[in-house]
Amino acid sequence: MKKKETVHIISHSHWDREWYLPYEEHRMRLIELIDDLIKLFQNDSDFKSFHLDGQSIILDDYLEIKPQNKEIIQELISKGKLIIGPYYILQDSFLITSEMHIRNSLIGYLESKKWGIYPKIGYFPDTFGNIGQIPQLLKLSGVDVVFFGRGVKPIGFNNNVLDDSKFQSRFSEMNWRGPDGSEVLGILFANWYSNGNEIPVDKIEAKKYWDRKLEEVRTFASTSHYLLMNGCDHQPVQKDLSQALRVARELYPDIEFVHDNLPHYIEVLKQDLPNELNTVNNELISQETDGWYTLSNTASSRIYLKQENDELANLLEGVIEPLMVITNKNNLKEQLQYAWKLLLQNAPHDSICGCSVDEVHKEMEVRYQKVREVIRYLLTDCIEDFENQLDVQQVGDYHFTVLNTSSEVKTELVNLEIVLDSSDFRDGQLEEHYKKMQDFKIGNYQVIDDQGNVYEAIIEDLGVKFRYDLPKDKFRSAQFSRKLKISFVVNDMSPFSWKTFSLAESPKRINDYKSNITTLENDFYKFSLSDTGQVSLFLKKAKKTIKNVFYFEDCGDVGNEYVFKEPIDSSPIYAKAISLEVNALTDDYIEGVFKHELVIPVAMEEKLEEEQKQLIEFKDRIARRSQTTTILELETKVILYKNNSQINFETRFSNPAKDHRVRVIFNSGIVSKNHQADSIFELVKRTNKPEKEWENPSFVNRYRHFVSLGNGISNLTISSIGLHEYEVLNDTNIALTLLRSVGELGDWGYFPTPDAQCLRDFCFKYALEWHDSGQTWEAFHRCQSFQNNLLAFQVHSHSGELPSSKIFLKHPILNYKEIFVTALKYSMIGDDRLIRYVNFSNKDIQFSNKKLKFVNILEEKIEDVSPIIKPHEIKTEVLEELR
Repeated sequence: MKKKETVHIISHSHWDREWYLPYEEHRMRLIELIDDLIKLFQNDSDFKSFHLDGQSIILDDYLEIKPQNKEIIQELISKGKLIIGPYYILQDSFLITSEMHIRNSLIGYLESKKWGIYPKIGYFPDTFGNIGQIPQLLKLSGVDVVFFGRGVKPIGFNNNVLDDSKFQSRFSEMNWRGPDGSEVLGILFANWYSNGNEIPVDKIEAKKYWDRKLEEVRTFASTSHYLLMNGCDHQPVQKDLSQALRVARELYPDIEFVHDNLPHYIEVLKQDLPNELNTVNNELISQETDGWYTLSNTASSRIYLKQENDELANLLEGVIEPLMVITNKNNLKEQLQYAWKLLLQNAPHDSICGCSVDEVHKEMEVRYQKVREVIRYLLTDCIEDFENQLDVQQVGDYHFTVLNTSSEVKTELVNLEIVLDSSDFRDGQLEEHYKKMQDFKIGNYQVIDDQGNVYEAIIEDLGVKFRYDLPKDKFRSAQFSRKLKISFVVNDMSPFSWKTFSLAESPKRINDYKSNITTLENDFYKFSLSDTGQVSLFLKKAKKTIKNVFYFEDCGDVGNEYVFKEPIDSSPIYAKAISLEVNALTDDYIEGVFKHELVIPVAMEEKLEEEQKQLIEFKDRIARRSQTTTILELETKVILYKNNSQINFETRFSNPAKDHRVRVIFNSGIVSKNHQADSIFELVKRTNKPEKEWENPSFVNRYRHFVSLGNGISNLTISSIGLHEYEVLNDTNIALTLLRSVGELGDWGYFPTPDAQCLRDFCFKYALEWHDSGQTWEAFHRCQSFQNNLLAFQVHSHSGELPSSKIFLKHPILNYKEIFVTALKYSMIGDDRLIRYVNFSNKDIQFSNKKLKFVNILEEKIEDVSPIIKPHEIKTEVLEELR
């Protein structure tokens, strides 16, 4: 007779690769865990399966130490005893790029396939909130079910579900629908992913344990199949589990206890699911909670890590991959994948979120440096090949090419160094060669393009410099060279294009910076600084002045790496602007530098450390800010282009204080109850105020590239690089967090983190513009354009198969402002050239009448040949013709 209830026990260990211990210390425990598993599988036939936390990198980490066990691991995987993948690592959802999400799935798929099995299971047990496009990304990898641990409030079978609730589910099982309409079965770890941990063998203890656990799972389960996860963070395998389950079967003969795996559990669960499952929609970030434990403030912990991650990801996906397509360099595929793997190793939630001990994040910086070195090689290799293919035989003595690898029209100040002459000093006559370069006669030059058009430029003599060449066909060359630095503006450069320029003789002397300009303004804006230390901005088109348009705020912080908490009886401190210096480089480019001062406490008072050591929860701390103060000096370069409505900012400072948060706040001059922000493959509309259950005085959110506040007439849109935490204040101001300094990790114990105080130098890059609401899409594209710079490099006069200037790719989707390109790349599993794009709008867009080829995000061919891109849909198209 079939038993009415079945308990499915899943053995696992949630393996944070690094967290409260450094990576190698965690790895030594991983070796012990897998060794124990091997012995257990060999000696206990009733121990059926172990889930390796959804990550394939675990096997790399193990086999690097014990390669002799590869055949044993292969046998366990083939027999379904070890469940690996489908991901490379367990990533954070919000703090990595859209393409990093796809690379994690793709590399995890390729690594899993090496072992012969790719489990079709979405698995996000501990991501700090879940992005809205998870359902579509899962469907695009052939997956229709996902396990997750956060973001939804389960209310239980006997409670009422509110009709207007968007983020509640009666059961732990629910439908999860993304913005494009994709649906997957969502399984919430309602009692957490350790709800079946450490099952007792003693009958008395086992009875107490099971009575409690069965009551908990029955509260939320929609079927009689109960999921108990036997394991927790870095949990050693329970070696006596088989005995513990035999005891459970004796105690509860009417209940079936199965040592199971997730694929089988999904299979039997689906057969018994009720029809009345709730549906949750889009992003799931614990909106209907008190707001203290959403962990959103990890977006501002150790911000230097987020900045480096974004810079390197932007280079890989926005420069290197398109450049490989443009230069036909598919022979670098393995090196590129190695760079992606290194970058992804910094993407787990306890790593990129900045919520680990200091040793972890020091090693992350080493990994980032390794990625940078690989990128430098890939970039040099591609550019050298590209330079050899260019047909450059135009007027002028020295040539250089500017390349736009992005899908966006770009206006930018280009800076590059040109070698006028060089002298190889390997003969040992150093003084002679140095003097030869020192005496090199420099003429007067101007910049011209291949059509003879003259560009206003700043040309500076850099003097004699050491340089070297590493040719691929002979020994290195060491030289003294004479160099110039060239700075000029390229206006409205087409997407995926290049243009070659030259230095031509000019009757004028080398340009100087213009020094007679005293006003920071262009065709759109005019800045001014008042005697009271406030910056004002005149919007020329709207004929409106916004006073105190941007300013800096400092608050104390008694929280930790996870959560910001302002001290009791504390008020923000605001900076005073003390000066503005203006430099006009060319007629197209002007910059000003604002200097601000913040007089702030040096730290919290010593009582905070006492409260941390006593494990007093941050909400209950009463420590106040120190009475001793220091000065935080901020320099903000504001950059204006003549015909561009986007204002670029660079804020620099050296942080001298502890236990505080610094934000830049923008007064929009607009009032609105909601706003838009971009997320992973998604444009999200959010309210400025939280749900009624929210108690946290702070209501920050995360974004990827931009935030936009509008009232249907005008908008303020702000973008940034490496900044991901914002808050809309009083329905009119937008605050971006620049820095959060804290002194402890903050989870389950006292783990001091002095490096998280971030006593270091910073440079923050962000941009903003005011625009009509009808120009919102164009503004969003300028935000995407802001993420990467144009490439510029010297070329030599020679013939070649490629023209000196060209638009490389003219794809029809580039004509649709609602569509955003996220990748131009070679397939990792073939020679196909792929372009990926997403429709941010709510309408269908038909961009072609041809029959097209598409792949899924695992780069497998799919049958979808529709040239229609639906609302919020992600498509990856195979490009059959390029140049």
